[in-house]
Amino acid sequence: MPEIRRLPESLVNRIAAGEVVERPAAALKEVVENAIDAGATRIAIHLVDGGLTRLEVTDDGCGMAPDQMALALERHATSKLPDEAIEQVATLGFRGEALPSIASVSRFTLESRPQEGDHAGQGWRRVVDHGDIIEDTPAALPPGTRVRVEQLFAKVPARRKFLRTARSEYAACKDVVQRLAMARPDIGFTLDHGDRRVLSLQPGEALASRVSGIIARELADNGVAINLERGPMRLTGIAGLPTYNRGVADHQYLFVNGRPVKDRLLTGAVRGAYSDMLARDRHAVLALFLTLPNEDVDVNVHPAKTEVRFRDGAFVRGFIVSGLRHALSGGDRRSAQSPDVAAMGRWQTEPLAQDAPALRSLFANRDWSNPSASNTAGHTAGHVASPVSPWRGPDSEDPAAPMGRAVEAEALPEIAAQYPLGIARGQVANTYIVAEAADGLVLVDQHAAHERLVLERLRAAGAEDALKRSQALLLPEVVELEETACDRLEDAAEKLAALGLVIERFGPSAMLVRAVPHSLGKSNPAALLQDIDDDLAKHGEALLLGEKLDLVLATMACHGSVRAGRTLQVSEMNALLREMERTPRSGQCNHGRPTWVKLSMADVEKLFGRH
Repeated sequence: MPEIRRLPESLVNRIAAGEVVERPAAALKEVVENAIDAGATRIAIHLVDGGLTRLEVTDDGCGMAPDQMALALERHATSKLPDEAIEQVATLGFRGEALPSIASVSRFTLESRPQEGDHAGQGWRRVVDHGDIIEDTPAALPPGTRVRVEQLFAKVPARRKFLRTARSEYAACKDVVQRLAMARPDIGFTLDHGDRRVLSLQPGEALASRVSGIIARELADNGVAINLERGPMRLTGIAGLPTYNRGVADHQYLFVNGRPVKDRLLTGAVRGAYSDMLARDRHAVLALFLTLPNEDVDVNVHPAKTEVRFRDGAFVRGFIVSGLRHALSGGDRRSAQSPDVAAMGRWQTEPLAQDAPALRSLFANRDWSNPSASNTAGHTAGHVASPVSPWRGPDSEDPAAPMGRAVEAEALPEIAAQYPLGIARGQVANTYIVAEAADGLVLVDQHAAHERLVLERLRAAGAEDALKRSQALLLPEVVELEETACDRLEDAAEKLAALGLVIERFGPSAMLVRAVPHSLGKSNPAALLQDIDDDLAKHGEALLLGEKLDLVLATMACHGSVRAGRTLQVSEMNALLREMERTPRSGQCNHGRPTWVKLSMADVEKLFGRH
């Protein structure tokens, strides 16, 4: 029988390090969080080879005395839990595992000088090489703490070979710093990679300014501010307009009580809030900060502290979904604000067609001293011949006037200033409405815009509730699934019934489908349940069924809207513009594309080189 023995302390630390320190970014996260918890106002980070060779963090926090430094390098030693009430933890770190774990798999240098106390003027250095203390001496440094991590996993080759390239590790480290910098705009951050300054953020920035400066400058013009409260819970941040989206979800930053997290419930809530405003392969850009009492959230789920659990997850999800929808639709009808840069460039550089017939100027050989003189085409001044073709006149020999009829533009009415989308001036390609606003030129995609308007009308008329009405199956269908899948579906049965899907448990590994939503009557119940279970397993919520119903509504709206290619009267165009101004979310169609764009007068003047 094998003998049970206690593992050496060094091996215990290396095992623990496997849960905390997966790569340089994980070590950097722990060290920077310690600096924040120490009350730092400025934190400087320096990386070499993406942290593979060295990473260094310097802060101006409270600092540590020599005896406290020695204690900090012991496992499960921390100053952040004064009592045993772990559910009340308010700091980023609290487990007491990070520093000894990092020191067991690297050459770790800890230098610190207290801001005040008996050791205020004394700095100290402690160096640990893969678990072995090799230096414990005085050091000269300003008040605060400096941590240096070198040769990560140098003596653990099995872990070292799984690290990625320096470029990939640098990207992960930068992401960690950006997330922590967004969480604490009151702290200044600098990030250097080699000899290059990558990030420089000043302390005391406004939250919106810090977030947009890190994610993307254009987010400030293409986002809405979030500031909502419900009881002790508060949601703040900035959410991008649906028309401002990305192909991946890497630009969604979520925080709970100032802690950057990656939580399935929160990502599912974001997806649900944007469900009818984005295509399935597009993702919103946002930064959300959720604040709630410490006892209502469990942060002690994983040693990396990136996962959390909520006491009332359904309430949290509903709060986020309703808050985002309210912010995106409450009086905001904006589309993406900036015209596509490439499109603007083509306005300026589009060449003339090479095979276009050469046209002789209507003003050639004209006697400008005699205003009434005829031009070479035989037209009297002020008279334009009726066009027969785009290029030839009635005699098929000389160029004629361009097709169409020049009409004097009427003056913009004084009330135009009350209309953000302006007054209709015409239609291009029977698809795009051209309108003149008080501050620029507006182009509207008539089909996309009307599609959104019809969808909102259907909802207002109760069509959304009508889609959820159940259609009972003549013969209830038995769907065999794994037992765990049946458990998830059974727990969600009540919520699914509210959407029109009536199911019940039918043995350990089967579900009985009694009714489906009326609008999905032709769907395959087995495939539907399988998809919903996959959704439950991934997001913790049955989002898919609601999205399917939204898709049915969107399809109805698409078929009931004005098609591209239809000629509209000016009164119809203006009616469409006025309804867009009154309708929530009219700035984007049901697939997340913009319904209108505006060129300011300054942009128009730039096209002609006036400025």
